[in-house]
Amino acid sequence: RALLSFNIHADMNPTFHWNVKQIFVYVVANYKTDRNPKNHVVLWDKIIEATDADKVIEQSNVFVKYALVDQSDGLRGEDITLQLMWDHMPITGFMWMEEQDPKTRSKFTLPMDYQ
Repeated sequence: RALLSFNIHADMNPTFHWNVKQIFVYVVANYKTDRNPKNHVVLWDKIIEATDADKVIEQSNVFVKYALVDQSDGLRGEDITLQLMWDHMPITGFMWMEEQDPKTRSKFTLPMDYQ
């Protein structure tokens, strides 16, 4: 289990147009283990409404809402990638997802020993 914080700056204004009621924005931790080659864990989320005046997320040292938990000790020494994703919730029609450009994602390695 890992608890961490991060900085986030994201201008979500371009995602809004006449048919978007709100967006559900979330930060996902991606990692691989020998037991599970693909892991995606949501760490933080926020809803932004079309009626919100400020659609820019700019926060420092944001503590995760949801802990990064693995089924075993699989997180020790693992490479983690943080990715911003968002779901468009339209006024009418289908929902769709978008995600941060892979070249701009944050990466780090968790320690082998925890306190």
